[in-house]
Amino acid sequence: QVQLAESGGGLVQAGDSLRLSCTASESAAMGWFRQAPGKEREFVAVISAGGDSTYYADSVKGRVTISRDNARNTVLLHMNNLKPEDTAVYYCAARPTSYSHIYFKDRQSYPYWGQGTQVTVSS
Repeated sequence: QVQLAESGGGLVQAGDSLRLSCTASESAAMGWFRQAPGKEREFVAVISAGGDSTYYADSVKGRVTISRDNARNTVLLHMNNLKPEDTAVYYCAARPTSYSHIYFKDRQSYPYWGQGTQVTVSS
């Protein structure tokens, strides 16, 4: 059972930056997903367990960077130039794997999820 602890959400204005953090109880491939009111949970960015492979949703590419500190089993999501449409609950997800270079884009690939952190971007 992987335990996940998220932090870093909040209320910001359009154009601001925000950093989300997720600490896992063990090493795993990890990802960030988000869910806006009335919408399905969608993929934002994912990173391999080794940290050398990443993938981003087109909607955030160029504005978001995912990184990890493997010594602390922590994954960061740096978000710049935030837009009102980025408003959502952001969830961290983890999938233990022995393949350090592989990431997983589908939410169904992740058995462990954090409780979510709210990000609200005002215009």
